[in-house]
Amino acid sequence: MPEHTSDVVVIGGGLIGLATAWQLAVDGLQVTVCDPTPGEQTSIVAAGMLAPVTEVEYGEDDLLALNLAGVDAWPDFAARLEEATGLSAGLHQTGTLSVAYDVDDAAELRRLAEYQSNLGLAVEVLSGREARKREPLLANGVSGGVWVPGDHSVDNRQAVTALLRAVEVSGVTVMRQSVDHVITSGTTAIGVQLADGSAVHAGQVIAATGPWSAQLKGVPTELRAPVRPVKGEVLRLRVPEAYRPALNHTVRATARGFSVYLVPRPGGELVVGATSNELGYDTRVLAGGVFALLRDARTVLPVTDELELVETIAGLRPATPDNAPILGPSGLDGLLWATGHYRNGVLLTPITAAILTETVRTGTLPDLGKPFLRSRFGQTI
Repeated sequence: MPEHTSDVVVIGGGLIGLATAWQLAVDGLQVTVCDPTPGEQTSIVAAGMLAPVTEVEYGEDDLLALNLAGVDAWPDFAARLEEATGLSAGLHQTGTLSVAYDVDDAAELRRLAEYQSNLGLAVEVLSGREARKREPLLANGVSGGVWVPGDHSVDNRQAVTALLRAVEVSGVTVMRQSVDHVITSGTTAIGVQLADGSAVHAGQVIAATGPWSAQLKGVPTELRAPVRPVKGEVLRLRVPEAYRPALNHTVRATARGFSVYLVPRPGGELVVGATSNELGYDTRVLAGGVFALLRDARTVLPVTDELELVETIAGLRPATPDNAPILGPSGLDGLLWATGHYRNGVLLTPITAAILTETVRTGTLPDLGKPFLRSRFGQTI
């Protein structure tokens, strides 16, 4: 079978893999991406929230720092991507409104807002009336809110389209094949073998393999990434002209203890998500998930009943034991991880590409990436 050579081979053609390949190619490296369906898996399912503040969790300081760097990196990344391709990167800098439906939800939202403020994050606590002034179609029952001006969104499908074009114009080779295994020589990864038996030899292998990372053959079991798939169902609705814009900002809502987010797109689309279930690699859209999303969406945005349901889709988030990504050296020389981004794949696309590019160029993982080494999990998987 034929053999190819490249400076870097990237396994996986989602947002993370494509962005990393593009950045490396811009830096002058010869790059190959291997993926049977580039841009067509998890990356097209996401709602595209850039929400480091809105989704902050107690005690995740290192992840918060990475996520904040991610949102800060997006404007320049989007501008460069648009300049390179002439296509929109899909960045919408409109801010995010977190809202609570009942008094219990509002109390929890205020506690989170206090925590966010104590971290020095920009948030503004609102009454229910003030929240409805920002979003007039919210339900009268909305009892409070928090305005987060620095959390934005990206139309992930536009970003995928632009990145596919960017890798093309920058000279990246895209091989529409699945990787059978990583080729090693002793304790060093030297390339990949594809499903058709051909091989790509490279000085550096980057595994941007998302929820399939733990299955990557050729990597010693004790060094594999402990990543598991977490299914998320997402709905896409069409807003009639009479109701546009149904929302001016991304709305993250808690209704009777259940969370839902609603992400408006220019042109009248409203993305509603997302469920969370650990069902292996099952990506069927189930009636219960659709019901739960519509129930919670219409609770906070009653006009949801009048919108056309145009798509139901499910994807697999790549989750790790601590919900943080795995970046950089794998323990196998020549193999770098860029995986495990869980709910933050879109948010962390530019900063992950920058971290991996610097690691390849200098041989050293930047300080921002050091808390996210595979080695923090020991040898368990």
